[in-house]
Amino acid sequence: MHNNKIAITRLLPLTLATAVALATAQQAAAEIVLYDKDDTTFSTDGYINAFYVNSDVDRDGEQFDRRQSRVKMGFLPNWIGFNFGKQIDGLKLTGRSSFWVTINDSETNGTDTAIDVRQFYGTVSSPEWGEVLVGKDFGLFSRSNIFLDELLAGYGNVSDTLGLVDGTGVSFGNIGTGYPYPFPTSQITYRNNNLAEGLRVAVGIMDPVDTNDDSATGKAYQENPRFESEVSYQFDVGGSTIYTWVNGAYQTSENTDDTVDKVTSKGLGYGVQAKFGGLSLTGSGFQAKGINPFFTNNLGEPTLRDIDSDGYLLQGSYTWGKNRVALSYGKTEDDGNGLGVAADYETRGIAYFRTINDNLKLVAEYNQYQIDAAAGSGLNEDTDTFAVGAVLSW
Repeated sequence: MHNNKIAITRLLPLTLATAVALATAQQAAAEIVLYDKDDTTFSTDGYINAFYVNSDVDRDGEQFDRRQSRVKMGFLPNWIGFNFGKQIDGLKLTGRSSFWVTINDSETNGTDTAIDVRQFYGTVSSPEWGEVLVGKDFGLFSRSNIFLDELLAGYGNVSDTLGLVDGTGVSFGNIGTGYPYPFPTSQITYRNNNLAEGLRVAVGIMDPVDTNDDSATGKAYQENPRFESEVSYQFDVGGSTIYTWVNGAYQTSENTDDTVDKVTSKGLGYGVQAKFGGLSLTGSGFQAKGINPFFTNNLGEPTLRDIDSDGYLLQGSYTWGKNRVALSYGKTEDDGNGLGVAADYETRGIAYFRTINDNLKLVAEYNQYQIDAAAGSGLNEDTDTFAVGAVLSW
């Protein structure tokens, strides 16, 4: 448990924010076009946010109980992205690179700002056969679960047990309390244009993750890549818009030492979102085996052989004019191999978003985070967090 917690904490500054769905939506709506000539385009998009945060921590061990103030990023870090496009010989060629940075590393690292490249990919597409993406991008398993999170531009949970209250990175949002994080990874992914109206399919091969320990006499290996896919379908009925999805992942990892058992990692994600005018209702969930409940890149390798987890996220929001209020409840149940002890991880949140203009949004949020584990495990925690901040995007 201790080693896994340290590993999770060390990953926070760089890897725990999400969300190119939001990035893509903003990119399409508010990107700055720097060049557009001779069927060639070059543009930039970006996202900057900061929150005043106050967390009231109550966890196992009185030495941890405190009220902590911070100025931090939200669930999403800050980024700048660059986009290239060119039409040639009936094909559309595009490229994207995005650079994600922390704003809280100065406390321990001076001006040594961490830069994380979440995306560096190119696509080739045609109206006849669809699109192929090559490079680094977010995975497909759990992708829509996190991208359609109503609190994506908010703050979310900050588990002190996982080192988030005092960490230099982002919050967890609803990672680990409703879905695992679809880690950016090298991939070759195909997407169709529309097999039928509103139906979309994505299938990809990903660089496999080493989920089988090297032994004293053997070496872990994967004969096949990791396979991931997502199928989504959107339709209108009775004046409402319904969006549904199913995604999944599958991988096997073996060892040249035949005394070491094979690890099979597989996950299933699903969900539905319904929009009726200003009302939006979303329900999603996942089931996973051999996959860490926090990260799809399987952090915590030694325990993955026996790990099972499942979770769900229920949310609703209402938008009127430039105002939006969102309610959220998420829960993940881990059988005890994630952090070493069986536990339930829960978040409850309410957030208010005020749109000032196309490039500026104000946010206020209250979040309750809870870990419910066996007495004496050292995991039990109740942390309440209030956050208020601003988001700038282009």
